Amino acid sequence: MKYKLRRYYLYYLGRALAFLFFLAPLRAAVIFGGWLGEIAYILLGKYRRIALGNLTSALGVSKTRGEMDSTARAVFRNLGKNAAEMINFPKINKSNIDEFVTVENGDILDRELKKGKGALMLTGHFGNWELLALTFRVKGYKGSVIGRRIYFHKYDGYLNKLRRIHDVNIIYRDESPKRILRALKDNNIVGILADQDVDSVDGVFVSFFGKEAFTPAGPAVLARVSGASLIPAFMVREGQRHRLIVEEPVKLVDTGDKEKDIIANTQRWSDVVEAYIRKYPDHWVWMHRRWKTVLGHGS
Repeated sequence: MKYKLRRYYLYYLGRALAFLFFLAPLRAAVIFGGWLGEIAYILLGKYRRIALGNLTSALGVSKTRGEMDSTARAVFRNLGKNAAEMINFPKINKSNIDEFVTVENGDILDRELKKGKGALMLTGHFGNWELLALTFRVKGYKGSVIGRRIYFHKYDGYLNKLRRIHDVNIIYRDESPKRILRALKDNNIVGILADQDVDSVDGVFVSFFGKEAFTPAGPAVLARVSGASLIPAFMVREGQRHRLIVEEPVKLVDTGDKEKDIIANTQRWSDVVEAYIRKYPDHWVWMHRRWKTVLGHGS
């Protein structure tokens, strides 16, 4: 019971802070969000240790302890800035989106949509992934994002309320896959964040930073079933602005061996995500237990 009450207290405290962030000009709110992330880095010892442990395991050879600490701090600051920006989503619209986001290689998406089979836009918990979805919706692209239900319904409701301000629709992971296939059939974009170890979804083991990582098979399966292009896209923070980079579609293999093809194609898109994390290590959520599922011990 006390945990349930604590969730309500934290939720209403968060909403009060969100109100203050919304009152501030967007650029000021982002600065404050970064400071809040810095405080979170100091106070949330459990997640700080996970982030540093993952950084050491993945990048320890190429980074000093000081560099890893600096990167981990930047991750927390980035998440604070993400939250500030999301709270201020109502202030972003078609007339000012270009002040905050520059889209690079958007012609790739247009080209693939002309094929009429929709597009699976794959990203990770990288940069401001929520702003990525909003940007395409504000620019007139139709689509949805696949997401999971947050454990506390009030958080879930508030998050989705912010998303739906610009008609970013949610397809929950536990809903029928037919909703996803129907959206692709209608030539829409379906956004997928598939860079985490989630035991409630089907997955395969592929190499990620040199270690076997349990990875959702959904992107490879959906691309195979629908014929939609699997297009990686990443939101890179550059000061007070963002650069949304659209990559060429992942070249998928089709040998006729379904299981091997799913593993091979999952490895291909996972390599793209890893390359971006290596290039921008402060953009990814290192506090997630990415390698928690051990090969041979089930998911």
